[in-house]
Amino acid sequence: MICRSLKEITEMVNGDSVVDSANDILIQGVSIDSRTINPGNLFIPLIRHKNGHDYIQEAQAKGAVASFWQKDQPNPPSNVSLILVDDCLQALQKLARVYRQQLSIKVIGVTGSNGKTTTKDMINSILETTFNVHKTKGNLNSQIGVPLTLLDVSPSTEVAVIEMGMSERGQIGRLSEISQPDFVMITMIGLSHLSTLGSREAIASAKLEITEGLVKDGELYFNGDEPLLINKVDSFEKPIPYVRFGLSSTNDYYAEDIQVESDGVTFKCRSNQYHIPIIGKHNVINALAAIAITEKMGLQPAAIKAGLNNVIITGMRMEKIVSPTGITIINDAWNASPVSMKAAIVTLIEMKGFSNKIVVLGDMLELGYHELEYHREIGRYLKSDNIDYVFTLGILANEIAQEAEKHFPSGKVKSYQNKKELIQAIQDVVNPTDIILVKGSRGMNLEKVVEGLINR
Repeated sequence: MICRSLKEITEMVNGDSVVDSANDILIQGVSIDSRTINPGNLFIPLIRHKNGHDYIQEAQAKGAVASFWQKDQPNPPSNVSLILVDDCLQALQKLARVYRQQLSIKVIGVTGSNGKTTTKDMINSILETTFNVHKTKGNLNSQIGVPLTLLDVSPSTEVAVIEMGMSERGQIGRLSEISQPDFVMITMIGLSHLSTLGSREAIASAKLEITEGLVKDGELYFNGDEPLLINKVDSFEKPIPYVRFGLSSTNDYYAEDIQVESDGVTFKCRSNQYHIPIIGKHNVINALAAIAITEKMGLQPAAIKAGLNNVIITGMRMEKIVSPTGITIINDAWNASPVSMKAAIVTLIEMKGFSNKIVVLGDMLELGYHELEYHREIGRYLKSDNIDYVFTLGILANEIAQEAEKHFPSGKVKSYQNKKELIQAIQDVVNPTDIILVKGSRGMNLEKVVEGLINR
């Protein structure tokens, strides 16, 4: 983590120290939450749904040795070492950017509509066989999360794998400028954020902002099965070296002999056979991305195989769980889009050895004007010859149910607006030899349904 004097941090953010006698205070790490302060931290009082300035005294009591203070906030405390800044969020980002410049590390930036967290985890697992690696924890990929991730990097770190998320144009570019990556990656372009960006083409442009902070001689890795990315990259005014990965043999890295197994997927790439202990054929693309970039960093196939074999994926992403009663649950409740939902359904269909296959699908959010039709499309995608029951949760997901009812036997499709009623309905039909897929957008909190089924 960052370890600098108060004076050094003041200079890094172009701030003003209130008490010069405190300049020699040593700051170790930062926190934006007074509840998670560690002794020696710098407290950064962001103004969000709550005003962090109201919690400075609490942060100090828990061990914070200094704090930012936004100049437009009244009544700064006199008993706290303060650094005055114009805007606390911008100061946090500035601090992270300058700190990154001071570090002797390689930075890998990862973005994409789907698959970025899984790809990040795979890259990290491979690189850890050889390097001291720091990766984004969980889903800290926002305008706040990325700076916090960088400021948590240790001086002994050799490689940082930074996940970058967005909700609107300009955000990925800003995170790239802060991170100054040596390599950047785009996993795929989906339909998430259509409500704010309007089209897949606009989403592709927003994701390609990740190249804006790319260091000199840096490289771009992207899904070469996506024509939007190919066309836009080839039209760059200043060409950037790039590597393509995907399922098509036209890519630099592609998969052959893909075998879907009960414990994961096996495939070949460049004459080497790899296994990933993650269900879902679509995860092969994420693995190809990880193989491409880690080969570039000098890792040999043996190390890459070991890293992929031992990868631990962040929770709620095609997470296979067996309940105490024997029911198998695929918890893919972190997020959902039409592309990822179809991929998850295909994975469920391909799994063998189960009496009944049940889908529990929630609303897919942020899909814009055509959101109803996207949900109806999922309903038409479901077939009674390979899915036994369909349960939905939410107003939008009700459109899935209404469409699915047209080609499912009576009573096999049910729609709910209440989680408790949904859980009970599933419990009424499920048996220990069944498998259940649970998937929906983050705002639907479908992990609560998973918890209810596990604890039945």
